[in-house]
Amino acid sequence: MTNPMIRIHNTETDEVIDREMDADELAQHNKDLLDWAHAKDLVDQAAADKQILLDKLGISAREAVLLLS
Repeated sequence: MTNPMIRIHNTETDEVIDREMDADELAQHNKDLLDWAHAKDLVDQAAADKQILLDKLGISAREAVLLLS
């Protein structure tokens, strides 16, 4: 499998270079993907926890906002 591509665009000359990521760039790319997935999991878990709490209280998100304002 080929590595993901990088596009470098020189806006002064309008030159565009497409090339494969080198090993360091690929390692960083993979780390970034894992970090993004972890952050998404945290956001999803927070949303689920919020909904569980709202369900326990028997109120909607809008009603919670009104209570806290």
